[in-house]
This record gives sequence, structure tokens and C-alpha cells, in this order.
Amino acid sequence: MKLYLVTVPVFFLIDMLWLGVVAKGFYRNRLEGLLRPDVRWGVALIFYLVYIVGILIFAVLPALEKGSVLRALIMGALFGFFTYATYDLTNLATLKGWSGAVVAVDIAWGAFLCAVVSGFAFYAGRWLG
Repeated sequence: MKLYLVTVPVFFLIDMLWLGVVAKGFYRNRLEGLLRPDVRWGVALIFYLVYIVGILIFAVLPALEKGSVLRALIMGALFGFFTYATYDLTNLATLKGWSGAVVAVDIAWGAFLCAVVSGFAFYAGRWLG
């Protein structure tokens, strides 16, 4: 539980930096007609709370068992790649106006974000014992 509580804000802060500062214009310019004027923060919070469980189960805990940060990074990247690809490719297939550029950037971001968070959580897990 401690590892979860340490990992949630790290994921959230990095993702908010990306979405709210670094890539804000990128997403807004390409998805303008699809974005809500107000973020539904309750729904977003549910996503973050659930998604971190997936990162821990599929990347971090197995890496801690093996004692391998490389495993955490690789499995985290793969988890991010597959989950973001599922979301983005489904949207590209079903929504008018979903951008192919968003698909590529978002999948790359998901892989990177989950790898970084998994690496952090691996070391936090070792520190927490």
C-alpha cells in the first residue's frame, strides 16, 4: 500500500506536466473539437488510481521479485505502450477527427511515462522494503 501511495502522485505530477504544460498546445490543436471545456477531475482521478495498480502489478512487483530495475523499465514501457495503443488506436478507428499524430505521440508518451514511473516505483519499493 505504501508503494502505491508513493507512486500515484509521481505518475500524476509527471502526466500533468506533460498534458498541462509541455504538450498542451499539441493536443489542443489536434483534438480541439473533441475536448471538453472542463476536465472531469473525478473521472480522471479514477483513471489514475486504477492505472497505477496496473503498473505495479504488471511491471514493478515482478521486477522487485527479480531484483531488476531493467525489468521494471522494460515491462513498464510495454505496459504503457499496449494500454495507450489500445486507447489511441480504438479512438482512431471509431472517432471522427482523432489525429494520427496524436496516436503516435500519445503511444510514445505512454511507454515513456510508464517506464519512468516503473523505474521510480522499483527504487521506492526497494527503499520501502
